[in-house]
Amino acid sequence: MKSQLVNEKFRKLGLTLSSVESCTGGAFASRITMVSGASHFYKGGMVTYFTEEKVRLLGLKYADLDQNGVVSKETAEQMAFNARKIMASDYCVSFTGNAGPSTMEDKPAGLVYIAVCSRRECKVQEFLFEGNREEIINQAVDASLDMLLEEAKIEN
Repeated sequence: MKSQLVNEKFRKLGLTLSSVESCTGGAFASRITMVSGASHFYKGGMVTYFTEEKVRLLGLKYADLDQNGVVSKETAEQMAFNARKIMASDYCVSFTGNAGPSTMEDKPAGLVYIAVCSRRECKVQEFLFEGNREEIINQAVDASLDMLLEEAKIEN
């Protein structure tokens, strides 16, 4: 189970993790906290589903959201960067995208941006997942766990 591996790696390395989710609606936090011991490294997360909450809680700017779109690489990066600072964690993962079933901002269902920010850098990946909402969300969470495991290799 990937969440178990993330748990083991982050605990072994003494790293902390936080999250900020939009299209995944808390699925990442749920997956991480299903594993015993998550309280030793997972500081917590936010679900900022409304655009207004991305602005109010995360400090994103309406002008940037209007220019880039809520579903964008730039928004994912800014979400993770700001939430990592707010939660004072070593790493933060963010999700923004369209879980479907219809288009949003003229962007197709399944388009998801995932960012992983550390104290050193932010990495953002674009994905185009297929399936229904639940399948898209699960694929996004799986992809983020892979990204975090890759980061843990760098720290090791």
